[in-house]
Amino acid sequence: MSGPQPAAYTHGHQESVLRSHRSRTAADSAAYLVPHLRPGQAVLDVGCGPGTITADLAELVGPGGRVVAVDTSAEVLEAAAAHVAGRGLSNIVFVVADVHGLPCADGEFDVVHAHQVLQHVADPVAALREMRRVTAEGGVVAARDVDYASMTWYPEVPELDRWLELYRRIARANGGEPDAGRRLLSWARAAGFAEVTASSSTWTFATPERREWWGGMWADRTVGSALAATAVAGGHADRAELERIAAGWRGWAADGDGWFAMLHGEVLARG
Repeated sequence: MSGPQPAAYTHGHQESVLRSHRSRTAADSAAYLVPHLRPGQAVLDVGCGPGTITADLAELVGPGGRVVAVDTSAEVLEAAAAHVAGRGLSNIVFVVADVHGLPCADGEFDVVHAHQVLQHVADPVAALREMRRVTAEGGVVAARDVDYASMTWYPEVPELDRWLELYRRIARANGGEPDAGRRLLSWARAAGFAEVTASSSTWTFATPERREWWGGMWADRTVGSALAATAVAGGHADRAELERIAAGWRGWAADGDGWFAMLHGEVLARG
């Protein structure tokens, strides 16, 4: 029987997307997991992207530990390897792989981590089952995903309302689930985990510097990423509308009252 068909990655790997991914750290993206990391552990980082979180995990388990980092993009893994080399880390191996069929042994890892991955896969329950398969007895699977419907901002900007509606529609057309955060507990239970601890955390963008970075990044992504190409090719929006949305992002970023927050669901799953 063939496995689930892969979902299309809505964001793509353009510079405007990787600009966001490169900013992530274990402190701001995996704080719920950090207290469970110990020197000497074996860690699998699923969907590692440019490797910034991966490198932090490798430092936390120390030279006596090891990290295997997987992603579906060989090009992205090359960038991750360069980042890791620049930090002087030698306990990380990079492998091109899909979460639905990991090239790893049963029970190989103490910790299996996935950040912003399950929202993009064709079958998140099957993905969690596969992550569970490669986790050792007593180990933990950690997953964190945003919930796009939870995103909220001020002042009210009609172009951002349209951006959110457009993104959620395209993500689902690509086979993903943009409101994954609220579903993680349900997915982990369906995957057969005996013990699931659910939590949440937020990112907030409300200082001039944070607004400029977040708004500028999304303005660029709206007109110059896989999201933009899919929007036009699929008849969801035309270039003129995407330009208006990008201008809305820049206008929000320039507003001294601008505030944006987003909720992330998290699970620590065992057994």
